[in-house]
Amino acid sequence: MHIAPWLGLAALIAVPSLAHAAVDQTALSLKTTQDLYQVCSAGPSDARAQEELDLCEGFLAGAVSYHDAISDRRHLKRLICYPSTATRDQGIQAFVTWASTNQGNQKFMGDPAVYGVVRALAAKWPCGK
Repeated sequence: MHIAPWLGLAALIAVPSLAHAAVDQTALSLKTTQDLYQVCSAGPSDARAQEELDLCEGFLAGAVSYHDAISDRRHLKRLICYPSTATRDQGIQAFVTWASTNQGNQKFMGDPAVYGVVRALAAKWPCGK
């Protein structure tokens, strides 16, 4: 059995898939807070709404998990003090509301997405002074 023809066939099948994946990754870039806001505020008429909302949820969950881990392990001051009853949907809504309110602030919206997440969630659930 010759392997070369199968490898050629596999390459032909994979190349369009890889090209499509590269386009998708570029389209869902989360470099800025504005990028994340656009992803998190996807509407039902958006063809990629579920994909965008999944990305939003994963990004926020990752940012909060990192915040919790680093502040607990290093005994650093917490920036977000959410209640144990807070849900991911509440976190997403807090971010979307905050970002919507700050659309005119080019600095905040141009900052890295994780900065916007922390600012939004800290505004919603501030820590005691």
